[in-house]
Amino acid sequence: MNSKFKIQNSKLNVGVTLVELVVIIGILVILALISAPVFRFFQKESDLNNNTEEIINTLRFAQNRTLASEGASQYGVYFDNTTSPHQYTLFKGTDFASRDSSSDEIHKLAKAVEFYEINLNGGNELVFDRVTGKTSQPGNVSLRLKVDLTKTKTIYIESSGQVGLTIPSVPTDGQVEDSRHVHSDLGWSIQNSTALKFSFPDIPQVETIDMADYFNTGKTEFDWEGTFSVGGIDQIFRVHTHALDAFNTLLCIHRNRNDGKNNQEVIIYIVDGGIDKDIAHYLADAVDTVEKGFYVNTMERQ
Repeated sequence: MNSKFKIQNSKLNVGVTLVELVVIIGILVILALISAPVFRFFQKESDLNNNTEEIINTLRFAQNRTLASEGASQYGVYFDNTTSPHQYTLFKGTDFASRDSSSDEIHKLAKAVEFYEINLNGGNELVFDRVTGKTSQPGNVSLRLKVDLTKTKTIYIESSGQVGLTIPSVPTDGQVEDSRHVHSDLGWSIQNSTALKFSFPDIPQVETIDMADYFNTGKTEFDWEGTFSVGGIDQIFRVHTHALDAFNTLLCIHRNRNDGKNNQEVIIYIVDGGIDKDIAHYLADAVDTVEKGFYVNTMERQ
């Protein structure tokens, strides 16, 4: 009798253990399904960081090869945002067009990463000078995640040849740097906005730009650049989006006082729903003050 009871009890314990095992496996499967998207996102963010570091290393390698006069030549890097995925090329020569293409070293970005801004003295390439390692094509190259446009990295290249992630505080070519390049989170979408307006109160003078022609087809990007003559001096601006959807806008405004330009006070508006929404106010002072407009959530100087 006791022997029979023990056998039955043993069978019952085995049954409970199997049920518990199934429950545990089920929980683990659910946790795996939940965590998989998070893991993929962090993998993509890792791709952004890795690509940024690889580009910095490639730029420094091009500079070192130039300083070493390897092959009695100069070396540079060309950034291409027309390929899929975007890519960059370490090349041998004084410029990309006349390079020795047999020496090209092509590097592709991860599929989740793209170039969203390339500002290298008006072009997509830079070449380092022999002996000094300097470049006449300073600027910045910015990358971002395609799935989250707020995840960005910007690489700065100074005319001295210095490369890094730190914003240059003082230009190396002796020019007066206007550091009033600002990024703004508007908190509203400009997809239905109609005009950019620049008001120069000291003249006074107002310039209005129709925005329609500067949106891409899907209205997911806006990019305008132009020059106004105000008081006989050129006032040069670029206004473009870093991210744009039906609910919000991440906007960037570039302004530079090199060569004595952009010396006027100006208030910048976006005309939206018939309202002149002020987004930035640049003062004509010695410390290059820029104030956040009323219709902007947050603003950061770059």
